[in-house]
Amino acid sequence: MSGHKGLAKWFKQDWVDIGSKKKGGGFKKCGRSKQKADAKRKYPKCVPAAKAARMSESQRKSAVKRKRSKAQGVGGKPTNVKTFAAQGGLITNQRRAGIAQRGFGFRGVF
Repeated sequence: MSGHKGLAKWFKQDWVDIGSKKKGGGFKKCGRSKQKADAKRKYPKCVPAAKAARMSESQRKSAVKRKRSKAQGVGGKPTNVKTFAAQGGLITNQRRAGIAQRGFGFRGVF
């Protein structure tokens, strides 16, 4: 039952909306309520607080922009976008093997 460990970790993480900064620093909690005060908030782009802290300002803006450009709630489901945009250009298997040999921070997935 290894799947339960990942889901338990997911629930324990502190999720924040990287599109809503707080005045003192950090980000607002993820989600919106049905209260009038939250009705004007734009659709949240949620990530764990630890990931948000590692992201640059431009990465956060890019993720929020891509999330909000998509139609939300299509078919009753939330619309997800990748947190990090694809780094353009195709990498061939031959180049990937060369990078792995040289050890340039290769992680196995591009």
